[in-house]
Amino acid sequence: QVQLVESGGGLVPAGGSLRLSCAASGSSFSSDVMRWYRQAPGNKRELVATITSGGATGYKDSVKGRFTIARDNAKNTVYLQMNSLKPEDTAVYYCNVVQSADRIYWGQGTQVTVSS
Repeated sequence: QVQLVESGGGLVPAGGSLRLSCAASGSSFSSDVMRWYRQAPGNKRELVATITSGGATGYKDSVKGRFTIARDNAKNTVYLQMNSLKPEDTAVYYCNVVQSADRIYWGQGTQVTVSS
């Protein structure tokens, strides 16, 4: 059974840093695009960062220069390093992999709270 398990969330003051991890099991995702999304209360889930199998990355404008997505295919893990955190970054963060129309995987989410 495929599982994505996020970790690393927490409560930090504005300006602080967190490193999120998403460990995958049950399948290899080394050839797949992996993504981080987030959802704040009352808001739609939004795409934050993307990394391809070759390591190309993309970011939501508001996090460019502050967040870095990376992957370790040997560990089947994707990371999100978040620096200079702002209160508006507060959300539940989810990792996501789409292998096909019927193989879409989400983690359970990890809460990130940034205090002002």
